[in-house]
Amino acid sequence: MAELKRVRGVAAPLMIDSLDTDVITPMARVLEGGGSLVRFAFEPLRYDADGSPNPDFVLNQLEFRDAKILITGANFACGSSKETAVWAVKGLGFDVVIAASFGEIFRQNAFKSGLLPIQLSDAQVKDLASQADGSEFTVNLETQEIIAPDASITRFEVNAFRKAGLLSGQDELDLVLGKSQAIRDFQKRDKALRPWVYIR
Repeated sequence: MAELKRVRGVAAPLMIDSLDTDVITPMARVLEGGGSLVRFAFEPLRYDADGSPNPDFVLNQLEFRDAKILITGANFACGSSKETAVWAVKGLGFDVVIAASFGEIFRQNAFKSGLLPIQLSDAQVKDLASQADGSEFTVNLETQEIIAPDASITRFEVNAFRKAGLLSGQDELDLVLGKSQAIRDFQKRDKALRPWVYIR
């Protein structure tokens, strides 16, 4: 996956609490596979009953069509554990999702696909969303800061292991393989101390 260090761009405000993964990627589209995961992401909200784009849905509005940051309601991507929800959000061009809370499986899967989930307080999320009017935000993963259009800075926390993976563009397996020599050295020392463990 690509390195993710700094994201600068428009933020789209999608302030709906408990947005389910079945809304982000409806099951019928998951079964279809292919490009439908992105084309029909958020389908129940994004399209009207006749299949035409819903003009009131934020991602259909011109100023947010190239947004790189999604600011959303609490408990984002709750529900079933479909990794396709992450792929769809990423496929829409988002590198960062900011929310007061996430479905835990979505949050873990996001890191594995190069998507940065940032958890803030409800008040902080609402403040950032109030500034999401087509103006640019900057998310700096290295300094763990969000710079809003009004120049205010919001700090965020991120797990050190997950941060290292995003910064280097490495998934969990890559990070473990990068420590292969340290693992071999440990096994050699441990075998000398506890040889009975290694008896086959």
